[in-house]
Amino acid sequence: MEDSLIGLEDAVAALRRAWSGGTGKADAAGPASELDRAGLVAVNHALAAVGRRLDTVRAQVSAEIEHESRPELGPDSLAKQQGFRNCTALIAATGGIGAGDAKRLVCVGKAVAPRSTLTGEPLPPKHPHVAAGMAAGRLGQLAAALIVGMLDKVALRSSPGDRDQVEQTLVERAPGLSLDQLRKLITHAEAWLDPDGVEPAERDRRGERSLRLFERDGFVYVDGKLDAVSGASLKTAIDALVTAGFRQSRNDVTCGDDDALRPSVAQLQADALIQLAEHALGCQHSDLPLSGATVVVRMSLDALTDGVGLAEIDGITQPISPASARRYAAAAGIIPAVLGGDSEIVDWGRKKRLFTLAQRLALVERDGGCAMCNLPPGMTKAHHLNWWLRDHGSTNLDEGVLLCESCHHRIHDNGWDIRIEGRGVEARVWFIPPPTVDPGRTPRLGGRARFCYQAA
Repeated sequence: MEDSLIGLEDAVAALRRAWSGGTGKADAAGPASELDRAGLVAVNHALAAVGRRLDTVRAQVSAEIEHESRPELGPDSLAKQQGFRNCTALIAATGGIGAGDAKRLVCVGKAVAPRSTLTGEPLPPKHPHVAAGMAAGRLGQLAAALIVGMLDKVALRSSPGDRDQVEQTLVERAPGLSLDQLRKLITHAEAWLDPDGVEPAERDRRGERSLRLFERDGFVYVDGKLDAVSGASLKTAIDALVTAGFRQSRNDVTCGDDDALRPSVAQLQADALIQLAEHALGCQHSDLPLSGATVVVRMSLDALTDGVGLAEIDGITQPISPASARRYAAAAGIIPAVLGGDSEIVDWGRKKRLFTLAQRLALVERDGGCAMCNLPPGMTKAHHLNWWLRDHGSTNLDEGVLLCESCHHRIHDNGWDIRIEGRGVEARVWFIPPPTVDPGRTPRLGGRARFCYQAA
């Protein structure tokens, strides 16, 4: 019989080795303050592995507690015998977690547990790829819960084969992604599994849009939510003004104004909303830095002509229906990007040093924003892979990449390399870490392809 704790024990042993090696004390794990930089990185990875292994064991145990606490057992329910109303309350209280976290543990445990028929014949887990990922220590409980929740949500509106393919792809691509990044990938995968559900969901979200303005304690409070289609223009305009605010803040510091106040992102977003309102009211601020901010609605030729498929809006995670895309693209200041079978290349060679607007829009199609960290396009600049002056690089799409200021410095200062495979907007951007980060220098997928789900 397989030992359920072997993986956890191995992970703990690896953590102890990493900690001891980082402090230089082979016989003991000293304080974290004694870890060198390489040790900190190694311990951080080992801690994550321990967490994933522990998640697997906790999910398995939680599922069994739920089974032993099912309502039909009545007073013999395990939870009731322990003085709790149900298994969720028992798990939450003993684990010091919320009821929602306890429910997710049970849900994941049941999804990855072996099953059997009524006659006792063994069956694979309900979600075998998630089960395999957790058993191998590649997938944690929270990531597993996101994948399982989405697959169960579309179970009645998709085929078993498609769901199995999506589950396998999500489990393979989840390692190395934050939960927010995984949610983005899952959103696209859900739309691929259930494209007919996108437009009805849009109608529901439009019906739930709201905005409240009220005054209290000398403040005007703004509280609201917009559906993805309606909110895209507001988000794009505010992102552009926030970027301009960051640029002005940097200029103040560069000019020696050490006392210059550096507003937070939230303050810059509030300022941007105020500027938009003032502009709409007809004030004299005609030089607002919005000329470079463009909402791009993206769809395939089939989606445009036949209304079949999905469309996207730059900076918005939620895919939209072709009907909404066509209506939205008819507005002023909106650029519809229709992609045919072949990707046209806008190639200026060395005629110009700076990337043109058309080239930048093409890079946005390929990279989706910062190709490394996924910041919105308005917070990025187009950079040459080979420096234009020093390396005689060309100003074309095959030698350009969108990067935010922070990632640009990280690339140059820490020894990362960038490789682009393919041509046009369908090319893929790969980031190769330096040996200090990954001795094997395993390429990491970047750009829009990292988060967009496509059928194999």
